[in-house]
Amino acid sequence: MPGFPNLRSSTLTVALAALTLGIPARPAAAQGEQDCGDRASLSVLVTDESGLMALPTATVVLRWTAAERMPVRDIADSDGRFHLCVPRDARGATLWAEFGDESSEQSVVTLEPGATTEVVLRVLSGPVRTGRIIGQIRDGVTERPVVTAAVSVLGRTEVVESNRRGRFVLSGVTAGEHELQVQRIGYAPLRHAVTVTRGLTTDMEIGLVPTPVEMEPIVATVTRLRRLEIKGFYERKLWGELVSGGTFFTADYIERWRPLRVSQLVSEHIPGIRLARGVLVNTRMGVGFGRANAPCPMNVYIDGISLRGGGVDEAVLPIEVAGIEVYKGLASLPAEFGGFRNRCGAVVIWTK
Repeated sequence: MPGFPNLRSSTLTVALAALTLGIPARPAAAQGEQDCGDRASLSVLVTDESGLMALPTATVVLRWTAAERMPVRDIADSDGRFHLCVPRDARGATLWAEFGDESSEQSVVTLEPGATTEVVLRVLSGPVRTGRIIGQIRDGVTERPVVTAAVSVLGRTEVVESNRRGRFVLSGVTAGEHELQVQRIGYAPLRHAVTVTRGLTTDMEIGLVPTPVEMEPIVATVTRLRRLEIKGFYERKLWGELVSGGTFFTADYIERWRPLRVSQLVSEHIPGIRLARGVLVNTRMGVGFGRANAPCPMNVYIDGISLRGGGVDEAVLPIEVAGIEVYKGLASLPAEFGGFRNRCGAVVIWTK
C-alpha cells in the first residue's frame, strides 16, 4: 500500500527507518531477545501521520488472511512498537493501527518462516481515503464454503482467494462505487456493484451458483458501524459465533424487534438470563449469594465502562444502542472483559 512500507529486517534497514522517523533504532541485541526461531515474526511501529512521532499505547489490529485463528488486538509499547511471533500456519495478514477515534490505513503483509517483516503504520489525522471489503462465499445450493475463489475489484490488479471457510479480505480499496468480481471453476462468474465507504468495512455474503444450475447469484451487503469496528465488536462477534462464545445483537436486530427496554431484549432472547430487581441475573450459574443456587448478578459495561449502581434500563435506551455482547460465564469471556468479578457473565453495550 502506498505510504505504508513493508521493510525486511536488517540492522541497516532498522537504522535507516529510525533515522527517517526520528526514533532511536533498537540495537541488534534487543532484536535478538525477541527471536522467534524458524517462525515468521512481525515488528510494527505506530507513528503519527508525519511519521516523526511514535504513538505509545496505540492499538494494533491484525486479521490473518488464511490461517483459521482469532484476530489479534494488542497495545503497542511505550516506544509505539509491537512485536509478534507468527503462528506457523499463517502466511499473510491484514493489519492497521487505532489511536482514539483515528486509525491508519490498512497494510497487507506476506509472512515468511524465519524472517522478520517490519511495518510502519501511520495514524491519519485527516479523513481516511480508503475502505475495505470482507466477505464469505458459499455454494448457493448447498450453503457450503467455496474455497480458493478468486476475488477482485474491476480496475485493480490485486486478486485474493477465499480461505477454507470461504472468507476473503480486500484492503485499501478507494472509496466510491466499484464492481466486485468472483470466479471459481465449476461456478458461474459473478459481477456485483459494491459501494466502499471511507474508513469503513463493507461486509458481503455471496452465494455462487454451480454452472449446471439455473438460478440468480445471491449477494447481501452491509456496511459496518465504524465505532463498533474500532472497539473490536465485529472481531469478537466473528470468533464468538464460530465457537459459540457469546450472543451478539446488532442495531439492525434491535430495530427489527423494537424492545421497550434493553433488559427485555436480553432476557427474552437468551435462556437463563432474567431481570431481578432491576438487575440482569444469570439463573444458571448457581454460585450461592446468601443461599444455594441463588441467581448470579451479571456485570454490565456501557462503552467499555463498568456500570456501578442502578439498572441498565435507567442508563441506556434501546434506540441509543449500536450493539450488545452477552457472555454467560468465564469460559466465554474475551480477555478485555475477563476477571473473577465477571464470573456470572457480562453484558457489554455499545452506544451509537
